[in-house]
Amino acid sequence: MKRRPTASPGSPLRGLRVLVGRPRHQASALSSELRKLGATVIEIPFIEIRKPRSFKLLDSALRDLASYDWLVLTSVNGVEAMWERLAKLRVTKTVSERLRIAAIGPATKTAIEQRDGVVDVVPKEYVAESVVRSLRRRVKGKRVLLVRAKVARDVIPHELRRAGAEVDVVEAYETVVPHSSRSRLRRLLRNPRQRPHVVTFTSSSTVRNFVTLLGSSKATIQDVRLASIGPVTSSTLRELGLRVDVEAKEFTIPGLVAAIRGGV
Repeated sequence: MKRRPTASPGSPLRGLRVLVGRPRHQASALSSELRKLGATVIEIPFIEIRKPRSFKLLDSALRDLASYDWLVLTSVNGVEAMWERLAKLRVTKTVSERLRIAAIGPATKTAIEQRDGVVDVVPKEYVAESVVRSLRRRVKGKRVLLVRAKVARDVIPHELRRAGAEVDVVEAYETVVPHSSRSRLRRLLRNPRQRPHVVTFTSSSTVRNFVTLLGSSKATIQDVRLASIGPVTSSTLRELGLRVDVEAKEFTIPGLVAAIRGGV
């Protein structure tokens, strides 16, 4: 990576160009924190959030929400999609006396609480395996509703079923490659004056879509540091033949910013 100007104590990332690939409506939190530290932020989305082709299964589950013991939400996108659908269906009572809610991390928890939901479980580590560890002893003989993306890891439903739960998995949204980003990304990486020093990845989907957008141009990122929000995202980077130069210790946006600050 080319050297950047020496940063001042008040702007530790001054001179650092960081590419943020989150969906446009979610990029602001990461971008804002990086800018506060003096970084120059470039936003090119690697993911586009779309509604599923059918809401049939989700609608059926939401109308029957009172019959579930646990609701598991693994992303802010899932929360937003679920509550939007509840409003469309005019389902006003979202929580029964026995329904408990598990959120994969603090951002998801906050999104639920902003919609007047009460979160009972947030695991110590913000990954699917930790969700399972938090719930395994609580779900035997219980009905669990998992609201998630169309394509996602099956760790949670598989392991909770092994623990004796009846698990329904419903699709609330899907992530697709924003093809309009392809030419912008390749043009950026070819320009030595604009090429980022760091590219951020906040999920496995951002990694896969980045590789799709990059195509055969991997050589253009040889001198770019790749920053991952956590071990699952890092595993996907390695699986697709990319390095992990920076990994957050706390698997959150603030944790990723702290890792970039300490790792570059």
